[in-house]
Amino acid sequence: MHKIKKLLIANRGEIALRIIRSAREMGIRTVAVFSEADRHALHVQAADEAVCLGPAPSAESYLLGNRIIDVCKALGVDAIHPGYGFLSENAGFAKKVEEAGLIFVGPSAHAIEIMGSKLAAKAAVAKYDIPLVPGTATALTDVAEGKRKAAEIGYPVLIKASAGGGGKGMRVVEQAQDFEEGMQRAISEATSAFGDGSVFLEKFITSPRHIEIQVMGDHHGNIVHLFERECSVQRRHQKVIEEAPSAVLTDEIRKAMGEAAVMVAKACNYYGAGTVEFIVDEQLNFYFLEMNTRLQVEHPVTEMITGVDLVKEQIYVAEGKPLSFKQEDLHINGHALELRVYAEDPANNFLPDIGTLQTYRRPQGPGIRVDDGFRQGMQIPIYYDPMIAKLVTWGKNREEARLRMLRAIEEYQITGITTTLPFGRFVLEHDAFISGRFDTKFVEKYFRPELLHPKPDADEEMLAAALAIYLHSNKTTKVSNEQAVTAAPSKWRKRSKQ
Repeated sequence: MHKIKKLLIANRGEIALRIIRSAREMGIRTVAVFSEADRHALHVQAADEAVCLGPAPSAESYLLGNRIIDVCKALGVDAIHPGYGFLSENAGFAKKVEEAGLIFVGPSAHAIEIMGSKLAAKAAVAKYDIPLVPGTATALTDVAEGKRKAAEIGYPVLIKASAGGGGKGMRVVEQAQDFEEGMQRAISEATSAFGDGSVFLEKFITSPRHIEIQVMGDHHGNIVHLFERECSVQRRHQKVIEEAPSAVLTDEIRKAMGEAAVMVAKACNYYGAGTVEFIVDEQLNFYFLEMNTRLQVEHPVTEMITGVDLVKEQIYVAEGKPLSFKQEDLHINGHALELRVYAEDPANNFLPDIGTLQTYRRPQGPGIRVDDGFRQGMQIPIYYDPMIAKLVTWGKNREEARLRMLRAIEEYQITGITTTLPFGRFVLEHDAFISGRFDTKFVEKYFRPELLHPKPDADEEMLAAALAIYLHSNKTTKVSNEQAVTAAPSKWRKRSKQ
């Protein structure tokens, strides 16, 4: 067991701040790293020490693994927490950290490597009784072979990059005549994004829900799950709203999914925090999708319903301590929602809208949590993900959490840039979301940009009519006054001519 005394956070923004806060509560000193674009960022100010890695582009700063390790050696750092994104799922970096005699606050390089390849992950879990979506077990590069396999699986099929993520290298093919073009595009995207053009096929579940299970393991063989998160509201295959628990899972399905997630973790001797992702069809059958070997953006909703600080638990595990709780100690308390507040324009295909936060005031009050890395007057850099904050609400039930989120959205004041706050309000007020009957096609089915600007209600129309009458009356009075002025010039006018 090794007590961590100094921790370097190899990340930026809200997640770096979130890790610094938990580390401080544990009496651990922190080191921030930053790019030239982030010189005045809040995580830099919050840490005990901070070091500039290089220019703004992440390839010249946050992705410089060797440089980060050199900083650790120079400053007497014990451990590195990678956060999420950047180097968090880079098996090569995790291995170098360990070789340098440092602690990597995350799973083993072996686990990252296995679960980083969707095909390797499927092979690892195949010996366990875990439901898998029908598809190919090996990588494909030959179009003719792919076409034969697609016919066996049955259309529609999903062509996916083996090394993929974030929706890149992914194509849905509805019919055989479109297969060749779809596969070539998927291979091209995968090669460009990941340097690996291998793809595989899966049966496309037409109306899936995206439900994931949080797991936590230690070095002593203990692995537990911390229930599920519903992540079906997405744009461009990326999550926008998450909640815990799901509105549709029964206790029996929740237990089965949790046990399956634990088995996935055991398949690669997992320790630390991880997330096992499933797709769930209309009959609530679930299928293993992939495992994310890191902390997730949406981890706060799990923390809110379990009372567990996942970052502290990650650090305890990295120090060699056993988990501080057992499966039977965990219970779902209430309901939590998270809205990712992006600097994006929902009315313009969610394109980034970078600029200065002219006004920035967070919502407050009971059951509200805001994880962010900005304050008023700061700029949103163009070099990184445009997420401004994670707005999280908790309620004793789903409806209270939903209404609290709507109140928080109204209180959240951001000007100078366009954000996804109005889109969040649209989702939370939609009947499909309120009822819980929605899937990953929510945006495709229900969202139209013009719906963000609803017609005025009856009260607003009455107010507008009253204002029009007042203005018309005021205009008439003004004309009469002007006539009076012409007849009797004011003393001011007389003085101005003198």
